[in-house]
Amino acid sequence: MAHAETDAKPITTRHQALGWLRQMLLIRRFEERSAMLYQQGKIGGFCHLYSGQEAVAVGSIGVLREDDYVITAYRDHGHALARGMDPEAGMAEMLGKAAGCSKGKGGSMHFFDAEKGFLGGHAIVGSHIPLAAGVAFAIKYRGGDQVCLCFFGDGAMDQGSLHETFNMASLWKLPVIYIVENNYMSMGTQLHRHSCLLDLTIRGGTAYGIPGVAVDGNDVEAVAATTREAIARARSGDGPTFIEARTYRFRGHSMSDPMKYRTREEAEKARERDPIILYESQLKERGWIDEPGIEQMHEAVKAEIDEAIEFAIQAPEPPVEDLYEDITVAPHIPQE
Repeated sequence: MAHAETDAKPITTRHQALGWLRQMLLIRRFEERSAMLYQQGKIGGFCHLYSGQEAVAVGSIGVLREDDYVITAYRDHGHALARGMDPEAGMAEMLGKAAGCSKGKGGSMHFFDAEKGFLGGHAIVGSHIPLAAGVAFAIKYRGGDQVCLCFFGDGAMDQGSLHETFNMASLWKLPVIYIVENNYMSMGTQLHRHSCLLDLTIRGGTAYGIPGVAVDGNDVEAVAATTREAIARARSGDGPTFIEARTYRFRGHSMSDPMKYRTREEAEKARERDPIILYESQLKERGWIDEPGIEQMHEAVKAEIDEAIEFAIQAPEPPVEDLYEDITVAPHIPQE
């Protein structure tokens, strides 16, 4: 597979494009307000924000079917919202409330929505990569044609479990699509300092006989087109695809990160390719939206997130007795 480029002809409809733009705006607003709530002491634990990478989640998840699956790492708010999670359930989880998507027990790193096929939110680096292969194996074993999207960061490329899993996924032609969101920073270590190969498609694709493709992760339609091709391959039984989405996170690794490992010039240059601003400009050039329409969309998103925050603040805390619930699941024993 060659490096993906945006076709001159739109790969989407106006309705879907405006939906993607709104989703990116929703994620950005959710993240920025989460940062404020964290600084106010209303959000506890770790908090990893997705600002700057919105086009990856929205473009890839946006071309899935409702019965497909998504699994990701701990920078998971964007993926959950792109999959259709209610911002109220997400914000309530951030505040540790019982109305949260994980009943207030997961927090920022453990968003789940099984009804939407959103399987988390996993805090141990690379731990979910074998799980995605397990989901894909179950799909194939049952004779289904769903796919599983698995997201992770460039730091997870160094985990041994990733390489063991890629070997099996390729060998068994599992319907899984692995997307590394390469923001060039594994916590505070730049890619060139932790990876012997800067082209991750070689490490994640070529080495295991998996088609590998690099895509501009700030171009939502390029991501969508690349993922759509990978989905078609997986559904037809041809196995996994490895996608390297080259992007950039605007904020630190977590809220406590002073970001001393990158210069102001680097950050300012990255913001020149803000995926939201790029897509707004693209849609205006097509005549699909104008400046008043963009302003209206911004205001609607702002109001939706404000309502989600108010809901989360007013929502009750989990009762103490819930501490001992959802720890184990009773085994299902078939009746003879």
